[in-house]
Order: sequence, then C-alpha cells, then structure tokens
Amino acid sequence: AGGGRPPRRRTHHPARVSPALDSASISSARSSSRPSLVMAQHLAKIFGTEEDKVNCPFYLKMGACRHGDRCSRIHNRPVLSQTILLQNMYVAPPQQFDAQTGQPLPQDEDELQDHFEGFYEDIFEELSNIGGELEQLRVCENLSDHLSGNVYAKFYEEEDAERALQKLMGRFYAGKPILAQFCPVTDFKDARCRQYEESVCNRGGYCNFMHLKKVSSKLQRRLLRRQQEEYDDRRRRDDRRRDEAR
Repeated sequence: AGGGRPPRRRTHHPARVSPALDSASISSARSSSRPSLVMAQHLAKIFGTEEDKVNCPFYLKMGACRHGDRCSRIHNRPVLSQTILLQNMYVAPPQQFDAQTGQPLPQDEDELQDHFEGFYEDIFEELSNIGGELEQLRVCENLSDHLSGNVYAKFYEEEDAERALQKLMGRFYAGKPILAQFCPVTDFKDARCRQYEESVCNRGGYCNFMHLKKVSSKLQRRLLRRQQEEYDDRRRRDDRRRDEAR
C-alpha cells in the first residue's frame, strides 16, 4: 500500500577535523591509514552480500533467516526502524480433507481472498491507529517457518513505528501472541521473489525470498483514503489546539 506523504529527510552530520593538526601531520596520517581505509571501503561494499562472511545477507534483506539463532552469521537487529515485523501472524483457513478418501478438498479462491483481505484491513487500521501513517503493509504467503504469515508494516516515520511496537507488546490476535520486532527491511525490492511476481517460482512456497500476497486495488484505495482523511483530521485538530494555546 502506498501513502500520501513523502518520507522524512534525514540529516547527516559530517565528522569534525581537529584544527590543531598541521598539513604534514594530516598527510602522514592519511598515508598510514590508507590500508585500513581500503579495507573499510571493501567491507562497506560487501556488507549484506553473499561475500560478507560476518553478517547474514538474508536477515538484512528479509528480516528473517531460515537458520534462526543457529545461523553462523550475525543478525544485526535494528534498535530503531521504519519497519516492524509481526512474525507468522497471518494464518490462512485450514485445508479441509474428504472424510472417506482423505484427499484435500478444493478451496474456494474468493473465500480465501476475502479471509485474507479481512485480516489485512484489521491490521492496517489497527497499526494506523496505534502508530501513525503506514507507507506499506506486506504479508508473506511462503510456507517455510521463518517467513510463513509474516507481516511487514513500514511507517513513514520511525517514531510511529516505535509507538506501534510498544503498544503491540503483550497483545494477542486470534488467540495467538503478537510477536513484533523492529525489522531491517525498508526497501522490499531485493526481498521479493521476482520469479513469483512474473510467473511461477521454481522453488514453490519454500522459496527463501518473499512471496507477497496480493491485495485488491479497491481495498487499498479505500484504506489509503481513510488513512489520509484521518491524518488530515488529526492535523486540523493539532492546528486548532496550537491556535487556542497562543
């Protein structure tokens, strides 16, 4: 789902150089630090790729890894992010089986989509209410344990994601505890399975990249319009309160 406001600008504060160093000292320091600088540039270049033998690339791309805590590489868990992950939160209706033959019965695709979109609307509205404006809400339909039913909620502001995360602690949904955490994924381009989106994925439901469930454009438009109206109402109320306080 998209949104109305652009993401906030981030301010970068460059490092300060001590004015006490003369030109000769600076030149000497640059010469001696050149090998470490080259190494730092190399590490920055491979960070989060398959060449990185320290940090887990799948965790950085997906916010989840099939090896979990047993992974041989580090999972750098963010202390703050625009995105929160609700682990294994969506559960599809259970498969029904024929009592006599034991064979799976065909499931009605429209009923399955209605079930999912009811869940999607619940989560979108609740996260908007307790956090703030959502930029994207994504739900995985992969079958593997580390991705199945994962919900990724990206807010426009990190502060909104933090507020939502705090308010989700200790809560339940459909009788299950909500397992929420900050997630390193803020761009889903590298996380999505291109094969799945273009045609059919050769790995099926156990693919290690996201197979994202589709949401009808009608529902998305309704949710975004409602969110924009609520944001405009809040902004008008805040403006009124500021005017009254003057």
